[in-house]
Parts: sequence; structure tokens; C-alpha cells
Amino acid sequence: MTAAARVLVVVPTYDERDSLPHALAALARCVPGADVLVVDDASPDGTGELAERIAASDEAERGRRAVHVLHRAGKQGLGTAYVAGFRWGLERGYRVLVEMDADGSHRAEDLPALLARVPGADLVIGSRWVRGGRVVNWPLHRQLLSRGANVYARVAMGLPVRDSTAGFRAYRAETLRGLALGEVASHGYCFQIDMAWRVLLAGGRVVEVPITFVERAEGRSKMSRAIVGEALVRVTVWGARRRWQQLRGLLRQGSRTAGR
Repeated sequence: MTAAARVLVVVPTYDERDSLPHALAALARCVPGADVLVVDDASPDGTGELAERIAASDEAERGRRAVHVLHRAGKQGLGTAYVAGFRWGLERGYRVLVEMDADGSHRAEDLPALLARVPGADLVIGSRWVRGGRVVNWPLHRQLLSRGANVYARVAMGLPVRDSTAGFRAYRAETLRGLALGEVASHGYCFQIDMAWRVLLAGGRVVEVPITFVERAEGRSKMSRAIVGEALVRVTVWGARRRWQQLRGLLRQGSRTAGR
């Protein structure tokens, strides 16, 4: 790893053979100083093997290894893929770790804007739902689902983030080192809510940067009822736990006041 390669972009893949080459080419063009780690869950379509070939070709062209591949035994979920990628990057001394999809929905040209805000934040989120953010070619039902999920997280948990489900984000390595990554049990898209919440509970600063989110051109979305259900249940539990802690604190305060 060169001194310039302080940024690691973690890209989980499962059957992304058609879209991955475009994503890696865009990253090489827009953030040439960054390294990429493809975390492949034994994709049946050969995405992992294709990533290895791209990595070798890229190394021959650049003269350094900038694309790396982490092969996992099978499909284990988005959350565990990112945690594995974070650990890989932290062990190798990267200073900033980025989450990014391989399907083209996250534009590499938006990444420099996220990285520019990292020095003043612990977590920078590429947000669809702040002023300046937008979505392109996304079905109305997906927009409603995303907006509804984010509103529910804000209300239930008191989460001060407009787009807590967003999967395009950059973390400071020091922040990730301070989190108990081994305790993160979220597998689907609620992993994003979980991580934002952990950063805030640890006293970290979260910043949102507007991005343009583009509906994938190849492949199929990994969204499912199980993923939505997991998010709904976990956010409800987290929110109830937070409200109970707040209530208990008020009761204790009232008890101390009455005893004076």
C-alpha cells in the first residue's frame, strides 16, 4: 500500500459480474489514489474470479496492487461482508474506509465530496434525502419504502439522520476501531442504521452529503421481505430500548428531586 492509498473502498458482491467492471473503472478514474476491496460471497456467476482478473490487469497497468479480493465461503449477508472488509482494512492501516455498492447505484464521481468531509466527521453519509440529493429511475414504491424507513428510524430511535439506510458512506478508521464490530448482528440493510446509531452513541459526528442515487442498470435488487422485516423488528426494539432508558432516567431524576 502506498502513502497515497489511505482510502479503502469496500465493495460487497454477489452475482455482480455485469456491473462490477464498470464500478471499478469508475473508481479508478474518479479516485485513483484509493484502493478497493471486493468482498465476494462465492458468487455463482463468477464475480469473484472476474474480480481477480481485473485486479491483476489493474496492477499491471498501474504498477501497484490497488484492487484486492476477499473471498468468502458463501452468501452471509451485507452487514457481515462490510464488517469483514472493515477488519481487513484496519489490519492494513487504511485511514478511511468507504462502503459502496457494485451495481452502479453509487456514483464514483460523488465519492470525492464524501472524502472531503471526512476530516471533520467520524461518518460521512452520501444522502438521497437531504437538500441537493436525488434519485434517478427509482420506482415510486422503493422511494416510499426508503423515505418511510428513514422517518420511522428518526421517530422510533431519535436518530438525527435523514438517510440512515444509505449504503454509500465513509468512516474514519479511528472511529471504526472504537466500535465493537463483533457485536454487530445486523445482516441486511438495517446494518446501515445500526452502524450510524453506534457512531452517534459513541459520541461521533455524522455528516450527510447530497448524492445522486441511480437505479441499477444490470442485475436484480437484493431487497426482500426478509430484509425489510429484519429492519422493522430491529429498529422497533432499538427504539423501545431507548425510550425505556429515557423514561427510567426521568423516573430516577424525579425520585431524587422528591427526596430533597
